[in-house]
Amino acid sequence: MKTRGVALAAVAIALAIQLVRPARVNPPVQAGNTMADMVETPLAVHQILERACRDCHSHRTRWPWYSQVAPASWLLARHVSEGRQKMNLDDWKEEMSVKDICQETRVGSMPLKGYLALHPDAKLSGQEIQTLCSWSQRAVYR
Repeated sequence: MKTRGVALAAVAIALAIQLVRPARVNPPVQAGNTMADMVETPLAVHQILERACRDCHSHRTRWPWYSQVAPASWLLARHVSEGRQKMNLDDWKEEMSVKDICQETRVGSMPLKGYLALHPDAKLSGQEIQTLCSWSQRAVYR
């Protein structure tokens, strides 16, 4: 009887937390504000950034089904919000540096390990990291 009560309480809590829903927002992309508008970006670099960085660092996040299920929804919303604050490919600020992209990928800080576990296609090869770093060292701002 006691086990059944605990199980029912656990189910009730699991259902109740679904009512706390974080915002999953993809703001519109403003022409002229993107990194591609402000920094010359070769196709190879663009493709790497789209595949490995876009979901957390742009306004074009692809929200997976589990982003609607608490507590995963809370974690994903926080990660995307923090990612967009640090670097946003669709809302590029002058103080953002393409050199940071090289540093974060070279030391293995980005993409996040948790993201890679669910999105193995975002894993960067040594050659891709070198491509990003070479580009970042000679990036031309428009």
